[in-house]
This record gives sequence, structure tokens and C-alpha cells, in this order.
Amino acid sequence: MRIDLHTHSTASDGTDTPAELVRAAAAEGLDVVALTDHDTVAGHVAALRALPPELTLVTGAELSCRLGGVSLHMLAYLFDPEEPELARERELVRDDRIPRAQAIVRRLRELEVPVTWERVAQIAGDGAVGRPHIATAMVEAGVIATVSDAFTSEWIGGDGRAYVGKHELDPFDALRLIKGAGGVAVLAHPLAAKRGRCLPESAIAELAAAGLDGVEVDHMDHDADTRRRLRGLATELGILTTGSSDYHGTRKTCRLGENTTDPEVYAEIVARSSGAEPLTGLTVR
Repeated sequence: MRIDLHTHSTASDGTDTPAELVRAAAAEGLDVVALTDHDTVAGHVAALRALPPELTLVTGAELSCRLGGVSLHMLAYLFDPEEPELARERELVRDDRIPRAQAIVRRLRELEVPVTWERVAQIAGDGAVGRPHIATAMVEAGVIATVSDAFTSEWIGGDGRAYVGKHELDPFDALRLIKGAGGVAVLAHPLAAKRGRCLPESAIAELAAAGLDGVEVDHMDHDADTRRRLRGLATELGILTTGSSDYHGTRKTCRLGENTTDPEVYAEIVARSSGAEPLTGLTVR
């Protein structure tokens, strides 16, 4: 079984539509794929409608959080999307994305970067606008070579010259909301140092004590030493370890299924959830 539990579509900052994504996942030989767009479940219905019969879809979202000045992402799986408290928080985060992106564009223009809000909005389309859309505009303008080059202290990384913060959940509140909606919580790429400051291991331990189910270990932004360190920490804390591609279509170089999750871990995630169930193409036909 090949299981990829972290992907993005045009509902947030990916370049594949939800339908294109599930078809590509099946073509890559995946058995299970999770659609985890940033702070939104807007892509789930379209993904379900296009789901190939051989593929299982795990519904989810990647929630924006901040703790002690450190930005982090919480993968929420198989929660009830209609649960009002979590739905309200997702809406607050989404509503802050446009003014935040506009502020970043203004800062970039002050740095003489020739990007416009109009172009960023065109790139984002109907998706939840975010920094990857701005980074794409920077690539188009010839300022940087790749999207990843924007996420540095020089540009729009967490400590960057043009960085602007946004509404983000406290991760302990995020855990409470995810659990209240019957979901399962996994900390995404927790030691991806190239993205900026990371949580100390003591904070991950506190989150585990508060109900965190797991950590994403096998990820393109974790080298071999980091993966070993995280596996050891997860064993010590008694939490799950996952692997995922963090696929964004052509916006990133990673491939669907580049990293995968062990079937036993996936089964445990499903067993712990009560807000939703995985769906197959056969289920929705």
C-alpha cells in the first residue's frame, strides 16, 4: 500500500485542481491520498466527484498555527467539516489571507520588486491566497529562480524583509478544535529548518501531552539526520510518525508519493478518527 497524507490543490496553493490531483495520485500508483489544503476544505467535493475507483481519499486540512513566535502547521485528518467551532476558526484564518498578501506585496514593491497584487490574485484564482502565489509572481518577474528561493530572510520567509504575519491558531487550541471535530492531528514538517525557526523538542513534547497524535517525519525538507532525530523523539513520546510528499503540483519539485506513510500508521489514524471516514471512488458512485 502506498499512502501520501499531505497534498495541496488549487483550493489553496497547489497548481492541480482537486480533480487533477486525485487522478494524478492514481496514475502514480498511490492507494491512499489525503487532500490537506491550507485552512480550507473547499476542494473536497470536487476531489470526491473525480475520485478513481482504485483510490482512497482522506479528507483533511493544514491549519496555520503559531507558538512562541514560531509559525507551524498542523495537519488535521478526518474531522467533521461542519463542526462549527473549527469551521469558524478556518474562516478567520482564510479571511486574513487577502489583506496579509496585499501587505507583503506592498513591502516587496518598497524593496523594488516588480510584483503587483493584481497578478498575485490572478495566480491564486479561487484558491486561498498565500506566499507561494506571491513567490510564483516573483519567479515570473525574474527576481528569483524558484518558488523556494522566496522563503528566505531576504524575501518572504518567516524572518524575511517582506514578511507579514497573519491570523494563526495557538496549536493547543488547534488540537482542542481538531479533537472536538473528531479528527486526528499530526504536526507537519516540524524540523524543516530551511523554512525558518522550528519548535524546540520540548514544545513538541508538550503538544504530545496535550493530545498530538503524530509528527510528519519523512518530508522533503527533513534530511536523514533530522528524520532519525524525529523518529527517536516520536518513540520517546509514544506518538505516530508519517511520511508525505507535501505535493503542490508544479509549484514545488516534489512528486506525489515521494514520501509515504506506513499502512499500520494509516490504519491507526483511521481508527482514532470519528468525524469522517476515508472514501473510495466506488463509495461515491
